[in-house]
Amino acid sequence: MSELCMEDLANEVQDLPSLPAVVMELLDSIEQEDVDISVLAKKVSYDQALTAKTLRLANSPSHGLQVKVTTIQQAITFLGFQATRNLITAAAITGCFPTGQCPGFDDKAFWRHSIATAACARVLARRMRFNQDFAFTAGLLHDIGRLVLVVRYPERYRQVLALRAADDCGLLEAERSVLGVDHVAAGVALSVHWNFSDTMRQAIAYHHEPETPGAGFLATIVHVASAVVHALDVAREENELVPRLSSVAWNALGLNEEAWLHLFRETELQFEEMETVLMA
Repeated sequence: MSELCMEDLANEVQDLPSLPAVVMELLDSIEQEDVDISVLAKKVSYDQALTAKTLRLANSPSHGLQVKVTTIQQAITFLGFQATRNLITAAAITGCFPTGQCPGFDDKAFWRHSIATAACARVLARRMRFNQDFAFTAGLLHDIGRLVLVVRYPERYRQVLALRAADDCGLLEAERSVLGVDHVAAGVALSVHWNFSDTMRQAIAYHHEPETPGAGFLATIVHVASAVVHALDVAREENELVPRLSSVAWNALGLNEEAWLHLFRETELQFEEMETVLMA
């Protein structure tokens, strides 16, 4: 069977679902100063399933609200626009792809890892005084290329998983061996199709190699967040391998042991709340 190339991927992602228009607007708004929040809130409320999921997240105990939030506008009032936007984005993207496409691929473990990485990246970004929205969204989407490959090439991805298990090799290596491309390339192709910002695209492209010149600090945050989540075994994935951790990225964050322990606990708490709602 022939190997894939970037052109094949670019063609394949055209057949994948588009993100809801309102989510595209929300992602665009991360970089915009003058956003009409009330208009966006109104648009979100037209999607009942998305609204219901977002409100369940907003009312979860971790936010500690004294009142029950019943509208998107209220969620924005009590939680702030940024936090609400993160919740809406998570609620939308986790429902975007079909599940059960590929035998051996654990969809739930995939989303547990992605949601936990998003939570950890946001906590890290706050400590680094970096944009928390970018960090959360990039953490959520860093491995999205895996879903592209699973949905478009389920039989060949089953071979990827079998090869990884048999040879005890890294996922990227197994993907390249069977498909000729890896989930990073697929993620970049999807980020072009979904019209993500350059910042987001860079983070997806370099989250395995954050020390690459020009990778950007967001790639460092996502790289470390993903490694932390693998080490904490949050996804509860069988035979999980912790990928290589870049010492350059780890040292760039400059946190002491106490800060890391606090970060681990906060990540787990935030993840538990989000998992309950998003994986229901």
